[in-house]
Amino acid sequence: MTKTEGGYRSLGNSSKQDSSLPVISIITVVYNSEEYIERTINSVLKQTYPNVEHVILDGASKDRTLEIIRDYEEKIAFWKSESDKGIYDAMNKAQALATGDYVMFLNSGDEFLNNDILLNSFQSKANADLYYGDTVITDEMGHDLHNRRLRPPQQLSWKDFRYGMLVCHQSIIIRKELSQKYNTNYRIAADIDWAIRSIKLAKNIVNTQLSISKFMEGGMSSIHHRKGLMERYSILNKHFGYIPNFLVHIYMIFRLIRDKIMR
Repeated sequence: MTKTEGGYRSLGNSSKQDSSLPVISIITVVYNSEEYIERTINSVLKQTYPNVEHVILDGASKDRTLEIIRDYEEKIAFWKSESDKGIYDAMNKAQALATGDYVMFLNSGDEFLNNDILLNSFQSKANADLYYGDTVITDEMGHDLHNRRLRPPQQLSWKDFRYGMLVCHQSIIIRKELSQKYNTNYRIAADIDWAIRSIKLAKNIVNTQLSISKFMEGGMSSIHHRKGLMERYSILNKHFGYIPNFLVHIYMIFRLIRDKIMR
């Protein structure tokens, strides 16, 4: 019978190497990503922060993804392979498998900016509810291209998301008990809904002043751009109201036109 789960946690080994520091669960969901999954695994393994739990949920891949995961299973806290109902269903199931004090979502192809980024993020302030930072966009080869067009505010509030996904989930580290489930009724833009609902619960929010992650250009929201925009607009209506959301989008359209004219 083919093995469908494993990792050192199943052998009774702990990710907590330093009892004075919290454990962070890095959650990776993946499906048919043999080209990129090893890049993400190695980025997690190279972190100098001592208490890292890597949880990988594979959606029953048909390529070599699962074979690659098994090659690293002695260094991965926990992995499992099973079918799911889409990326956000997988992210919910993976989050339920996490046992760390904090969680962070780093999907296949995503990486940390450098090997010390988790250590430096937690050193910025102890015991915060949420840490956040900027994100660098890369190409499929992992080469850095540029920072995201939407930049993190100096002091993050859930209300900032009325202007869009100013901080992507790859650069948010949040206490596990505050991280909400993704709404699987949304197929493309559930991350902005998750961010708003989760950040509403966070009292102590820290800007690390760092670029935390590297996000590969493309992805589901880019491929289904029009549908994603419509879904996001509906989510923002729910959180901010129809008229305020409409006025903000009119402002953003005029700002985009102005910026193009001034180039």
